[in-house]
Amino acid sequence: MSRRIKRMNPKPRSRDERDDSRPFKARTAKKAGPRLGGKPGAKPPRFAAERAERRTPKAAAPEAPAPAKPVEALLPTKVQTVKVTADENNMRVDRFLEARFPGLSFSHIQRVVRKGELRVDGKRVDSKDRLEEGQSVRIPPLKLDTPKAASPLSEAAQKTLAALKEMTIYEDDDVLVLNKPLGLAVQGGSGMTRHIDQMLEVMRDSKGQKPRLVHRIDRETSGCLLIAKTRFAASHLTGAFRSRSARKTYWALVPGLPKPKQGRISTFLAKEESEDDTIMRIAQHGDEGASHAVTYYAVVETAGNKLTWVSLKPVTGRTHQLRAHMEHIGHPIVGDPKYFNIENWQLPGGLQNRLHLLARRIVIPHPRGGVIDATAPLPPHMQQSWNLLGLDASRFDPIENAPEE
Repeated sequence: MSRRIKRMNPKPRSRDERDDSRPFKARTAKKAGPRLGGKPGAKPPRFAAERAERRTPKAAAPEAPAPAKPVEALLPTKVQTVKVTADENNMRVDRFLEARFPGLSFSHIQRVVRKGELRVDGKRVDSKDRLEEGQSVRIPPLKLDTPKAASPLSEAAQKTLAALKEMTIYEDDDVLVLNKPLGLAVQGGSGMTRHIDQMLEVMRDSKGQKPRLVHRIDRETSGCLLIAKTRFAASHLTGAFRSRSARKTYWALVPGLPKPKQGRISTFLAKEESEDDTIMRIAQHGDEGASHAVTYYAVVETAGNKLTWVSLKPVTGRTHQLRAHMEHIGHPIVGDPKYFNIENWQLPGGLQNRLHLLARRIVIPHPRGGVIDATAPLPPHMQQSWNLLGLDASRFDPIENAPEE
């Protein structure tokens, strides 16, 4: 399994990285060690600190800080009314309680809000309602829940956990990146009993919190799927997607040779539903349900001008965006059951009739600093096609920066 995980100090973004309106191109990979901060050959900071420590006389030991109060002592034992501060303006009710009373369980917060024991300006609220500066919040007596003893996982749950671990590309206390296989849905639908969201149930922590989906990829698409393991991480990562700080790169195989070899696709897309299927159609501005969608594409390599390996960067994140956009320019993705509609086109011998689309790479700021940079390998059916066509995935990096114009 290919892994390229980096946690490094953020560096200034280039003009090209700041501007999503520029086309992208593939670049030849350069063999190099991990890119870390600092000058080449420099000593790690810890050695410099040790030298400084030897040169500097040791100061007298500081007085021991006063012991921190236990969390229980910070919780109100009787009803109290507090004012929403400027820093808490527009904060959700549940997160307001989390911030004011660290250690309070999610279930306890939901319970006091649901029962109406917490009130804002004398009125009942929902946990997702937003607060305004100056509002009065009635807070009931609060207490920590008794920790529940972890019950052993069932055999089925253990198998599910093992399957998730097998998919894992990267994991820390806040974030999980999975290499989702083709055919496994991210969320449930009609008649669907197994999907990623359901599988994450086996990863609930001692407070009952389940890892959260940050974004989605199609059931037929393989590759990088980002999961937040905490509410803190979920808030920061979804914010990164909203601000388009997340960079996603996909690889696909398409018939023919797109011209020009790199370009920008900008359309409106609208959902078209029938009894049997749902597809995205090209729409006009102002059409009901139409959303603007932008994709950059670049030709990486061709196989006799009959099939082309392309690298795709979606700027927006619409349903089936890449699949609909490649069909729109006349080069639908090979094996696409919804959008491949070229008449009298035959799949070359040895290639499997499965969607040749991979969520190859995701780069996103880590909630606690640094960068998450995860890369997924070609799934078996695409690796087989690459081998048959003489394409070498190891020769290229995913699209990294826009070229200078």
